[in-house]
Parts: sequence; C-alpha cells; structure tokens
Amino acid sequence: MNGFALIKQLYKQKDADGFTKDAELILAKVRCYREGRHGSARWANLSTFTQATDLFRIRVIPDVIVTPDLYLDYQGERFKIVSVENVCGRGMYLEILAEKVVSNVG
Repeated sequence: MNGFALIKQLYKQKDADGFTKDAELILAKVRCYREGRHGSARWANLSTFTQATDLFRIRVIPDVIVTPDLYLDYQGERFKIVSVENVCGRGMYLEILAEKVVSNVG
C-alpha cells in the first residue's frame, strides 16, 4: 500500500437561518494503492471507463459501503468515484476507478 486516503460523503447542511452550505462527512481513513492511468494492458481492458483517471485498491471496510456517490481525498487531490468492484469476489479488497476533480476556480 502506498498511501492514505479519506473516503468522504458530500451533503447539504442547513444553518439556523435556513441557508444551505456544502459539508463533508469523513466515512473512513484507509490505506490504499493508487495507480495512475497509463498505456498498460490493464488500462486497455478498462477503456470503457473513459473518464476514470486513477485506480485505487483498498481493503473492505466493515460497516462502510463504498458507492459511486462518494469521494476520495488522496494527498491533497480529490477524486470522484466512478465504479467500485469487489476483487475476485472474495470480499477482501475493493478496486475503485476514480476521476480526478479539477477546480474551475483558482
């Protein structure tokens, strides 16, 4: 494993005056392996996921269900989860394809 990532959920939070703002909920901090997109045979087989820029592998987290509506924060970068797959169907590892989120501001 080559680093730590935060699995986050974004939601709208309403204040006392009734205004909403974006808030984040950290679901888990996990050790992960990250592989960037490149010309390997593995990425050639994953060509259907054209927007995916990175592949992450993590251990399955008890009581946390990782879905495509969540985000990963890895070394100061944010990634939107595109798909989640159980590696070999054994329930030990998850393979996550994610797209790097680039800010339009700044």
